[in-house]
Amino acid sequence: MTASALMDRETAADSASPAEAAINKRPADFGKGQGAAEREAVPGNEPDYGVRDADQPKLPVRLGLGLLVGPACWMLAYVGVSATLLPAKLDFFAPDQKVALIPLFSTIAMVAATISNIIAGALSDVTRTRFGSRSPWIVGASFACALMFVWLAFSSTWPMLLVTWTLYNVALNCVTAPMIAQLSDRIAPRWRGTVSSFWGIGMAIGNYGSGLIAAHFIADNAAATTGVLIFAVIAAVGGVVSPLIMHEPSNRGVARTAFDRDAIKRYFMFPTRNCRDYYLALAGKMLMVTGQYVIVGYQLYIFSDYMRLDDAGQTAAISTMSLILMITGIVFCVIAGPLSDRFHRIKAPVAVTTIMLGVGAFFPFFAAQPWTMYAYALIAGIGMGAYNAVDQALNVAVLPDPKTAAKDLGIINMANTLGQVFGPAIAGLVITTLGYRAMFPVETVICVIGGLLILAVKRVR
Repeated sequence: MTASALMDRETAADSASPAEAAINKRPADFGKGQGAAEREAVPGNEPDYGVRDADQPKLPVRLGLGLLVGPACWMLAYVGVSATLLPAKLDFFAPDQKVALIPLFSTIAMVAATISNIIAGALSDVTRTRFGSRSPWIVGASFACALMFVWLAFSSTWPMLLVTWTLYNVALNCVTAPMIAQLSDRIAPRWRGTVSSFWGIGMAIGNYGSGLIAAHFIADNAAATTGVLIFAVIAAVGGVVSPLIMHEPSNRGVARTAFDRDAIKRYFMFPTRNCRDYYLALAGKMLMVTGQYVIVGYQLYIFSDYMRLDDAGQTAAISTMSLILMITGIVFCVIAGPLSDRFHRIKAPVAVTTIMLGVGAFFPFFAAQPWTMYAYALIAGIGMGAYNAVDQALNVAVLPDPKTAAKDLGIINMANTLGQVFGPAIAGLVITTLGYRAMFPVETVICVIGGLLILAVKRVR
């Protein structure tokens, strides 16, 4: 390494460890063997946001733990409210309109969330503070999420619920875009599958553990209010604990970005070069999430209206389903990430597990009995566990430019937002026109198409 490169590293990371200081060094092996174009080094001390394999010989466990705690907390809060407590409140305030209101809430929140995801990701890419570029956004936006939940908890009409839910989604995407960017910023390619499994475990805990909590707060509006407040606390705690664990180094010494025309195009626009696989991954992810939320968005109503369970039966069914999803999701997430790193396979596991989600969804089509949803939970849990372990590693591998990681990951993770809108919207249309039973094969078709799109990615195996 040249003396000039060493000086750049020391300037860009005041007190960072050697591996963390390497964030500000050009990742010479980025994209090798993956068809990525060679990138020219940028003069000065502008970071390339990447760590080489040689700079990180040991698994960065601390960073992995931070990337587990973060999504566990925000997913607990988000899914607990969106899948159970928000539908419960709509059932209390507007029982005759609830099926139509779910897509409305999803659509309006999606528009706001999509914009905030891209803008927050881009702004965090150019943020320079003693706490790094990502941590200030994560902490501040997490407290904003908690405040929106307090407001939502005490809202007494569905229009007010809509306003607070939209503002919450804006704040949430200011958490998620900077948080996931640290997988690109601070994790070497050799560890991305394993560290992505930390993220996946957190997602599984949040996604499925939320139902175990929320199911106990659906008896009446007072109970639902208490549940939302509990999730508000979880959101705030996670937003502080995760950055503390990851301890992002200062980047005040890194050159600030001049906001000229080229910088605005680079940091705030959709990628237009070296991006075929990037958009295939985005589309495949969007269809997977769309298929998932065909069921998740109406999970409560499937048990109440399709399977005709009483309140106690709904609580028991949601708790059982969530437990199955969480256990299988965590177990297979732990297994899949290290195996992906060992065999250098990312694309195939993501594609196959996307298709698995669709296969599991077909069971409730055959019988309106809780066991069919448990069968779906078993297959979907295995698939989602393995998917979450390697999905983010795939996203990082297809990035067009590592210097705009948060913005580009924000765009690709926009598939989550779009899927969470399209899923309930499609399900609502299908339920209204064809009934609940028809929604299950619809999810199967969506997920199979998504898996085939991911298989079309060429940059990685």
